[in-house]
Amino acid sequence: MIRFDHVTKRFSPKQRPALRDVTVEILAGAITGLVGPDGAGKTTFLRLAAGLLMATEGRILVLGEDPRESLNFRDHLSYMPQKFGLYEDLTVLENLQLYARLRGIPQAESQENIKRLLSFTGLEPFTGRLAGHLSGGMKQKLGLACSMLVRPKLMLLDEPGVGVDPISRRELWKIVCEQRDQGVGIVWSTPYLDEAERCDYVLVLYEGQVLFFGQPSEFTARVKGRTFLADVPPHERRHVVRQWLEDPRVVDTRIQGQRVRVVVRENGEDAGKKLPGLRRVTTDPRFEDAFIDALGGIPKERVTFRRNGNHEAVVNGREEVVVADGLVKKFGHFTAVDHVSFRVRRGEVFGLLGPNGAGKSTTFRMLCGLLAPTEGRATVAGVDLRKARAEARRHVGYMAQKFSLYGNLTVKQNLQFFGGVYGLRGDNLRNAIDWALEELELKPFADQNTIQLPLGFKQRLALACAIIHRPDVVFLDEPTSGVDPLARREFWLRIDQLVEQGAAVIVTTHFMDEAEYCDHLALINRGRIIAMDTPDAVRAMVQSPEHPNPTLEEAFIELLIRFGEQEGVETNPNTLLNDEKRSEEKTK
Repeated sequence: MIRFDHVTKRFSPKQRPALRDVTVEILAGAITGLVGPDGAGKTTFLRLAAGLLMATEGRILVLGEDPRESLNFRDHLSYMPQKFGLYEDLTVLENLQLYARLRGIPQAESQENIKRLLSFTGLEPFTGRLAGHLSGGMKQKLGLACSMLVRPKLMLLDEPGVGVDPISRRELWKIVCEQRDQGVGIVWSTPYLDEAERCDYVLVLYEGQVLFFGQPSEFTARVKGRTFLADVPPHERRHVVRQWLEDPRVVDTRIQGQRVRVVVRENGEDAGKKLPGLRRVTTDPRFEDAFIDALGGIPKERVTFRRNGNHEAVVNGREEVVVADGLVKKFGHFTAVDHVSFRVRRGEVFGLLGPNGAGKSTTFRMLCGLLAPTEGRATVAGVDLRKARAEARRHVGYMAQKFSLYGNLTVKQNLQFFGGVYGLRGDNLRNAIDWALEELELKPFADQNTIQLPLGFKQRLALACAIIHRPDVVFLDEPTSGVDPLARREFWLRIDQLVEQGAAVIVTTHFMDEAEYCDHLALINRGRIIAMDTPDAVRAMVQSPEHPNPTLEEAFIELLIRFGEQEGVETNPNTLLNDEKRSEEKTK
């Protein structure tokens, strides 16, 4: 379907090539996963294959045609970019009709194709709903349907699963697998490495070059015998993760429930025996283990993290710094949050999981003092949000789901602004800015407008602005959505160190491996908590003789299904109106 022969793409003679000497063949009837860190060349690869860019060197064939000579292959190609251009003030049906006209499809044929795709994607009941009112999963389905108005022989999908919950991603995956079974060739770019494991082939890019091309199992086998699970006391896990990561024999460490997962280097198979206090068991490698190993692991100089100023927080595991007691939030007749209660202690990471539209972001906004609850009580650092919302916000750092900094201000100006908002002045503000620029490696971008930053550095700046005032509680609303696995690992190292210094962290995420970092999880659906416990205990809720070792994602989906059966309601999250959209409209 696609052939790259020694393809190089340069955007500037002074910069490193976006792709360099890439040779690969993409086959029909197969899903090829495209993975790599930010800036690896994934989007450039897809744009070259779509005929939107031309190679600087080498030759490309797409469906047997050279894009330099003909673009007729586009009549059989479906391309879904990262930010698909849905018109949010048009309905589902109107978006499909518009894109059919843009593709020049005759009216009779377009009506037949639209009817087929609405049924295929499960969007038939929502043809009259505005695209702006769809949940994340429904938007991705509509984007996929718009790109498939022509019957494709080749599909190019640039991170279609980003920002949607595991159930929605499974539904997207099912749609794409049905296309593969009909002989369509598919390239699926993804930051979710569990998705890469499901692909027939994977193409791993790094700095524009091919690190690996073949079956995922071949790639994973590279670290066989080098992955271990270690039993570590809960209060020591975060410190141990960083301590072992400083060891040159260790490639990667991360928290996995009540254990620590360790990957050692090729010449360090016995490293596990030498690490202090390690009680290890060998475990099967994952694709992510091999991916981090192939990239050389996290640079050792990024493992340490200097404290912000002289602040020395005392970790008291019994001190409850966040209390949610019977929180309810209604927008008209719609109940977005329904009697939610939980407590978070200092030095703890608490995870809120749930499908799109479940009520997570609305809960966040109430706890941050951005929304007043309809009923219930919430306190942050002992301050009642009903009585002293402004005072409570001084103890809170908030990193929003969508990048919410000022794009026309520089990095340093954003830090100055948010530091001032949180009450920092004079030397305290200057020292905090210096700390943020140094520790989050933002100094080279200090005078650059924020809108020009790569996604990974935007996330770093957003975190810096959220913690510049040393808050007692940090709220992270899907903080690493769209960020590559290596950058996510570095991000969580910093979060772990904040927690060690005494902060409490509340996080929402669609990455189930990130949920493993949490001390406790609450699973929310339709505004209610349906399960709450440690990650290991949540997995144990769905264990059975037939399935003794369920993953956290499998537990997540099974518990949602059980809740739906118990309540007699639809478990598909795409039938829900995104709670964030509702609250935005009501606030306006």
